[in-house]
Amino acid sequence: MKRLLRPALDMPRLGLPAFRLRILVRSVFVLLALATLALSVVLLKEEKERAWQSYQRGFERSQSEVMARLRHPSGQLSLLNAAYRSQSATPLAPLLLPYSAIDFDDQNKAQQAVEMAGCSVQYPNGASVCAAIGNNPYAGGFIYLVGSFYAGKLIARERGVRALDSVHRARISLDMRGTTSHWVAPFEALAPQGTVSTRGRLTGFVDNGTDTLHARARPVRDFRGWLWQNGQCRDLTGSPPDCQRRTFYSIRLPVELFREALFQKQPLVWPPKDLGSMRLRVEMLAPGTTPPLFDSNTPGAQPAASLAEVARTLLPGERVQIRKLGASDPEAITLKGADVQAGPSAPWLIRLISWLPLDAPSAASDGKAKEVPAGLDILDTSTGNYAITFTGNLRGVEEGLAAVATRMSWYLGAMLAAIALAWLVVEVGLIRRVTALTRRAAAVSYNVQEGHIGPRLGDLEVSDLRGSDELGILAGGLADLLQRVKDDLHREQLRAQQERDMWHAVGHEIMSPLQSLMVLHGGPNDPGHRYVQRMQQAVHVLYGTASPAEALRAADVAQGRLDLDAFLRHVADNAHFAGIDNVVYEGGAGPVIVRADEFALEDVVTHILRNADRYRPSETPIVLTLAASEATASATLRNQGSTIAEDLLERIFELGVSDPNLPQPQGDSQHRGQGLFVAKTYMSKMGGTIHARNTADGVGFALTFQRLG
Repeated sequence: MKRLLRPALDMPRLGLPAFRLRILVRSVFVLLALATLALSVVLLKEEKERAWQSYQRGFERSQSEVMARLRHPSGQLSLLNAAYRSQSATPLAPLLLPYSAIDFDDQNKAQQAVEMAGCSVQYPNGASVCAAIGNNPYAGGFIYLVGSFYAGKLIARERGVRALDSVHRARISLDMRGTTSHWVAPFEALAPQGTVSTRGRLTGFVDNGTDTLHARARPVRDFRGWLWQNGQCRDLTGSPPDCQRRTFYSIRLPVELFREALFQKQPLVWPPKDLGSMRLRVEMLAPGTTPPLFDSNTPGAQPAASLAEVARTLLPGERVQIRKLGASDPEAITLKGADVQAGPSAPWLIRLISWLPLDAPSAASDGKAKEVPAGLDILDTSTGNYAITFTGNLRGVEEGLAAVATRMSWYLGAMLAAIALAWLVVEVGLIRRVTALTRRAAAVSYNVQEGHIGPRLGDLEVSDLRGSDELGILAGGLADLLQRVKDDLHREQLRAQQERDMWHAVGHEIMSPLQSLMVLHGGPNDPGHRYVQRMQQAVHVLYGTASPAEALRAADVAQGRLDLDAFLRHVADNAHFAGIDNVVYEGGAGPVIVRADEFALEDVVTHILRNADRYRPSETPIVLTLAASEATASATLRNQGSTIAEDLLERIFELGVSDPNLPQPQGDSQHRGQGLFVAKTYMSKMGGTIHARNTADGVGFALTFQRLG
């Protein structure tokens, strides 16, 4: 790469404003990255609040659902038998019902009771059975067997017939406390009733192990059973009487050991502590030696309702503790929801989510979420009251949110990488080249200033920055302009010298006729004498030195006393002699003596009046006003018309500056912007100031003087 500057070329020291654009661009990228991170954190905080609120609602809903299930008979059945039940559905063990007894004589009531309690064990062949005891021991101490199976046409036993292998019958065995009891109950038909096509009793006898009753066999007292069969076939393509039909049974099984416990002197314990170790077997047999229509020991059975079903309603990570109130050994039952499956997450994200504050009403005083949401409720059952304690799992909420945030962090990383890549492209492809071009352009600007103009501009080399893009075109344009500037400077120097010579010649030519006019109007009372003197002074100032600006700065202005009120009145009365009509002076309260030179001030006012006359609408007045204080006096010349651009209100007093947006009066194309420069220079030499301001309908010029006593 070529050298930027040769040693002979001066290089300015750039200040901070020269780097403003680069700082701005880099700051934008930094702020964009910070804003992206801040947006991610804010969204994460909002998601945490939503997740927390959603979890709170879910926790309350889960608590309500659990309590509703536990208050339901099926829930109470699960709770009452939690300590007695085995993991396997078979062999059958009696369950403790949430009510005292089952109305086994009524098919609908018995069926509704077991369905409400959910105590039925379901078998693969569509059969079911509920073996249970009532929660009130004084209801008789029975075991209830209620269920259904599929069978063909029922064959009933006639009275007095001892052979049982030709009829449908039930066989039941009970193993408890080291003894086993057996019953056999043949079906005895009764007249059909309602929609039931077949119904009858199951008369219980002590089972002797054969298919024939003893001659002296008598029905077991308190053994009661019923059998109902509807008329609808299981297979819709079949037809009675050969098709399989749903058959319901309801049996009340007397247990002597339960009855004996009622009359003992020891306190009655109910339910029995060995309830879970009792074993029941129920078989429904058809005529002949065929396999049983139903056997309760058939494998593959689904157990009755349990607390596991209640646990499935819990949210992941939640726990429920159930403790019986008033029990001597209150062993708690604990239910747990599913394990939290949040997926992989970054540890720092979990810490960040835990640190984020919450605006939720349930948040703690420091803005953090409560560590463990909890709830307490009381369940009233027929066997006592239970305290239900619910414990939430906020950690699971945070871990779940962290898992989602971990997946989204890849998108955040991609956005930050895109921002960094965009910054790198702008930095390498634009900012560096702008920096180089800025330094070289600053060198050009510095070396064209006064005292640096000369052939050293040719030492600047920018051709290495040429190119087909925007910066390359700018660099090429800068290189082309350097030579043009040098040539233009040389030509401007020649033109300025020629103009200076011309002005000297013009001034010499004008001074001669002015001398003659002074002789003609030499009397002090002659009105033209003063104007001739002003012309001589103006010619001497403008054409007697090197340039108008230098001449005006070097001119001497006398410091005198002047009545500003009388002066302004005189100007308004005689302005028409100078071709400026409709000048109005709104007079003051009396003489106002200020420090000023009459001739110089008249020249100042004339320049302002001509400027106002040039841009005012036709027939509108130019108003002169006077205001005075103890130390100063101010004269204001105000005209209607176009206003001056705000950025030019101070610059119009510079030599050669005028407002390009103002309409150019006809015949005034050679206006040089010199009058207001002269006015400001004279006011400064008299110790006063001049300012321009825009009014509601035009422009006003304020002349401020030092007031004399």
